[in-house]
Amino acid sequence: MFDFIHFLVNDMTALFIFKWLAAFLPILTVLVLMIFKNWSGSRAGAAGWFAALIAASLFFGAHPTLLAYSQMKGVLLSLNVLYIIWAALLLVNVVNETGAIKAVGIGIERFSGDKSIQILIFGWIFASFLQGVAGYGVPIAVVAPLLVSLGFSPVVSVAVPAIGHSWSVTFGSMGASFQTLMAVTGFDYAYLAPWSAALLGIAAFLCGIFCVHVFGGWKMVRHSYIAILIVGIAMSGTQYVLTISGMWTLGGFGASLAGLLSGLCVAKLKRYNQTPTSQATSQMSLSWALSAYFILIVIVSSGVMIPWVNAFLGQVKLTFSVPQIVSLNGWVVAAGKGKAINVFGHGGALLFYSSIISFLVYRSKGYYPPGAVKTILQKTIKSGVPTSLGIVSMVCFAMIMDHCQMIYILAEGISRVFGSFYPLISPWIGLLGAFMTGSNTNSNVVFGVLQLETAQLAGLSAALILAAQTTGGALGSMIAPAKILVGCSTVGLSGNEGPVLKATLRYGLIITGIIGIITLVFSFIG
Repeated sequence: MFDFIHFLVNDMTALFIFKWLAAFLPILTVLVLMIFKNWSGSRAGAAGWFAALIAASLFFGAHPTLLAYSQMKGVLLSLNVLYIIWAALLLVNVVNETGAIKAVGIGIERFSGDKSIQILIFGWIFASFLQGVAGYGVPIAVVAPLLVSLGFSPVVSVAVPAIGHSWSVTFGSMGASFQTLMAVTGFDYAYLAPWSAALLGIAAFLCGIFCVHVFGGWKMVRHSYIAILIVGIAMSGTQYVLTISGMWTLGGFGASLAGLLSGLCVAKLKRYNQTPTSQATSQMSLSWALSAYFILIVIVSSGVMIPWVNAFLGQVKLTFSVPQIVSLNGWVVAAGKGKAINVFGHGGALLFYSSIISFLVYRSKGYYPPGAVKTILQKTIKSGVPTSLGIVSMVCFAMIMDHCQMIYILAEGISRVFGSFYPLISPWIGLLGAFMTGSNTNSNVVFGVLQLETAQLAGLSAALILAAQTTGGALGSMIAPAKILVGCSTVGLSGNEGPVLKATLRYGLIITGIIGIITLVFSFIG
């Protein structure tokens, strides 16, 4: 409290307070419009973009050149996301048109009629696996329709994998986010991995708990605590061992495999081996219904983990160079390249390959009715267009805030206010970065150095604070509007994303708060 009063009296000028509020205005605009006014992501994103543009121009020294380059980066980053969205929508419709998604639901219910097990296997374990091998948006886009097929509501079906996959983001996608953290801070894995894996391991348990809670409340959590405990130990323990052993690129993938094996075993425990409530039948066997997902796993795993395949697919990348830009207020945006699009090795490309092969397999078995191709394309376009508009607006307004010091000012204000209690708020800064940019990687780029400098000035463990940064950034994935839009587009919720964001926001804030408290405790005793 004394740190807070000192900051207000001596450090924080009225001008800084005003600029902080101005920087927060675009975020507040999006949250209010989506959660309380139930605006679509595209409308709220456009309003947030306009608010960011006005604030940046009036208060943060934005000039036309800076804004133009920020929007070029935003469009390129949007294309990375849209690549996944359109390919995921194509896969969903390729599978759905055969009746396979319905067949998956029927088959899984016969395997286990326990709703908590269904949620954990798909929304927590399988979503984490997809994050381990593919990344951005894929876990939500693929899992949400499967949960709908099992009888869960569209809102729950999107919220569950959004929550469930988030803990695995840092070491997923071959450890891309962790690699970025090492690069911007200059520390190696031996220094950063232990604390990062520990906090993310704790987050894994919390994500499992709240995956179940979002559907059935604390009653279902009490019912499923044994499954959560066993699977959580398997995933968090495997991740910790792999990362501290130097195999951090396999941390997310290996952890989810361990979770899958343990989850299938847990499902056969007497406690969870319930008789299915549905007597529905399907002409398609479960193995054939799941064949598209087997194809997806093989293609994605091969594209990411087999070196020569990865190298072959990664030969063509699209990007552009951006010169150093200085705002009228003196904020420097370093020269560099925009987010590269790996044309043939991108997660969207791998989803597209899976869609085409799955289509050919299903067609060879005669599962498609006449006119299926036209129907698949029409449904894909109908869902993809409004979602794309929302993605572009959300990402572009985030890029304005990033290039005009607005995100940095938000984090700086928060960090200075909390003083010696900074570890409590450190994961929140990571969360802020991921919420704005839709990426833990970008959050680590934006705030990694800030967190490091703050830790050193305060005499805190840099490894612990940076672990809190990347853990918060990972958890931010569940509330990033861009990712929410991805999931909603696959279950018919395009234009109605507010209820999903409201649900994930609540759990994201709770989990981040718990991680903050744990970080603070560790800073006192460590």
